[in-house]
Amino acid sequence: MATTSKLSSTIAAERSGARAVVAIAALQLAALLATATRYGFHRDEMYFVVAGSHPAAGYPDQPPLVPLLTHAMYTLDPGTPFLVRLPSALVAAATTVLAALVAREVGGGRRAQVIAAACTAASGFALAVGHFVTTTTFDLLSTTVFLWLVVRALMRREAWLLLPAGVVVGVGFEAKPQVGIVAVVAAAALLAAGPRWPFRSAWTAAGAVAAVVLGAPYLVWQQRHGWPQVTVAGNIGGSAEGGRVGFVPFQLLLVSPVLVPVWIAGLLVPFRREALRPLRVVTLTYVALGVLYIAGNGKAYYLASLYPVLLGIGAVPAAAWTLRTRRHAQALTAAIVVSAVVSAFIALPLLPERSLQGSLVMAINPDQGETVGWSRFVDAVAAAWRRIPAGARARTAIFTENYGEAGAIDLLGPSRSLPRAYSGHNGFGEWAIPPDRDTRALVVGFGGPADAAPSFAGCRPVGRVNDGVDLHNDEQGLPLLLCRPSAPWSALWPRLRHYD
Repeated sequence: MATTSKLSSTIAAERSGARAVVAIAALQLAALLATATRYGFHRDEMYFVVAGSHPAAGYPDQPPLVPLLTHAMYTLDPGTPFLVRLPSALVAAATTVLAALVAREVGGGRRAQVIAAACTAASGFALAVGHFVTTTTFDLLSTTVFLWLVVRALMRREAWLLLPAGVVVGVGFEAKPQVGIVAVVAAAALLAAGPRWPFRSAWTAAGAVAAVVLGAPYLVWQQRHGWPQVTVAGNIGGSAEGGRVGFVPFQLLLVSPVLVPVWIAGLLVPFRREALRPLRVVTLTYVALGVLYIAGNGKAYYLASLYPVLLGIGAVPAAAWTLRTRRHAQALTAAIVVSAVVSAFIALPLLPERSLQGSLVMAINPDQGETVGWSRFVDAVAAAWRRIPAGARARTAIFTENYGEAGAIDLLGPSRSLPRAYSGHNGFGEWAIPPDRDTRALVVGFGGPADAAPSFAGCRPVGRVNDGVDLHNDEQGLPLLLCRPSAPWSALWPRLRHYD
């Protein structure tokens, strides 16, 4: 009877923990969906929609999965970000649940699982990538699932789990290749520090084959096009978050400054508890990736996808710490609540648009500004277009400096009677070139005639961009120029194309 009673109590506690974790994920999902349409599309989202309308095995700057999914969601409800962002919100909520599952795999009970879920849901990175569509959103999910399966396989000594882990890597690679880098580094860490038994299993080989086969189409596309993503990566490396100098300090912000002890505990506890010794691979993978990204001048957020697993592992010693005294439990609860409030303020569109300029939000998360002003931007382009004499419009192309501007015109322009936009930026440079009969261009995104030269000559302003809220994002205040291409478009195009 005592054994039965104990078993019933354990099952009840597990069910209670599962309900709490689901409630946390549901609350996170609700917050993301409630704010999904408060500003507008992000420039990357509009680019994804247009890219997805050109189905391919790859694009210069990304694999095909995210553009195809984003385009599909947009076609279900054109003109609004809600359905476009629904998959991102679901991914963020799923990652919260996965962090709790990691805690469970490493021996964490109800308290540890709730801590893991709450810390992940309150993290700045989880809310930021859950709010709008980025390739990092789906890398967060694929890397977390991969590492969860690896943790599960190592803790249970069940090699068959490494086959689905390989499948996850292959599918995730088609959203963002970074999960492939994580998998390779993790394999090297296992080989160097053990346990090495997975390398004696056919399941490991099957997982590796699955990953390669599923990721091969994008690799083949890149090889056939001269590896443009390598060029993109080199051009954007270190362009944000302070570069190499800011890489490590930025890690303290990705989750939350007051929750750093939890994921630091996740790094250290495999070296302090013999039962968790197999998980040293996670620590070594994190450190090795950090060194690689710093050496390669990678962006600081490239490590974001490892934090849910670190929080899951670190939740176990964190739970034990909260059991020591009530004050400890209150301190961690307060840290999670403060983190959730601050992260929501930074990551979600809570401020009025007019209050963004000069705010802490823009200083930490400038992507907020990239979702403001696009409707007014297209209005300005449409007004400039109407100023061109009707007869001349038939021989005039709209050319933009970057894919965000071109994407906005392609998505929002038809309702304002605008033609398609052309751009040499990344994927747009692959899809179409203005016909040589177009002897004029409405040039968008350049600072003035000198900036547009030597590709464009005879430029005169026919309008100016004004977002109406005095937010100094990339497009604010730019002139709209009516110019003459300095050569036929077919000859000019190689000069106009750029990968960054």
